Amino acid sequence: MRVPAGVRAAYMVFDRRAGRVVLERRGAQTYRSASVVKILIALDYLGRHRMSAADRALLVPMLRSSDDAAATEFWRRGGQAEIIERMVRKVGLADTAPPPAEKPGFWGYTAISARDVVTMYRYLLEEAPAAHREFVLEQLRQATACGTDGFDQTFGIPRALERPWAVKQGWSGFGEEPAEPCRGGTRPAAWRPDLGLGRPVLHTTGLAGDKVVVVLTLHPAGSSFRTAAARITTLTRQVHRAA
Repeated sequence: MRVPAGVRAAYMVFDRRAGRVVLERRGAQTYRSASVVKILIALDYLGRHRMSAADRALLVPMLRSSDDAAATEFWRRGGQAEIIERMVRKVGLADTAPPPAEKPGFWGYTAISARDVVTMYRYLLEEAPAAHREFVLEQLRQATACGTDGFDQTFGIPRALERPWAVKQGWSGFGEEPAEPCRGGTRPAAWRPDLGLGRPVLHTTGLAGDKVVVVLTLHPAGSSFRTAAARITTLTRQVHRAA
């Protein structure tokens, strides 16, 4: 695999049939999570509450269309960093950590690694209560082309690999509004991990056939969303072929 110059990348592929990791690069390297953390936020909520119709109406777009307002609401209700602390213990995450103390409300600054994201998906598939698993997977299988913030979320797995897949994407550092409007959808603590603050991140994670595929990337400052999306899509295609 060729990682573009100036891009920091980590990836891992877990083959569910073989029961083992079949490809890995820098699996323990940490990145800020961006919206990938929304799966942990959802699982924490589902594990502690009975889902109401009103909350379902927030959880669905949070997972399908990466709705930030919904994530912020559940982050507040769950005690912010306490969500991550609970899920680290529950899921057995090795590298995941809450946002920096000076940014407690920034759920997207949660630290993650490729191996922890694989562990998270394995927990979802193998250990989570069936109702929680099916609800989350239903939404990830129906990920919309556009996020509610107007960014195109078809980069990486959706563009590089054939269905069936179920995905949760993450992006941060490309501005509040996309330079090119998304089409095809509706806009509706002593340890300090290296989060790459100031540089854009783009992550593609999910299930592709019998494999869990995770590709995390940090791009040079000033990278356009279009350029970063092309980079991670090409890398994802190469990773899947190599696995």
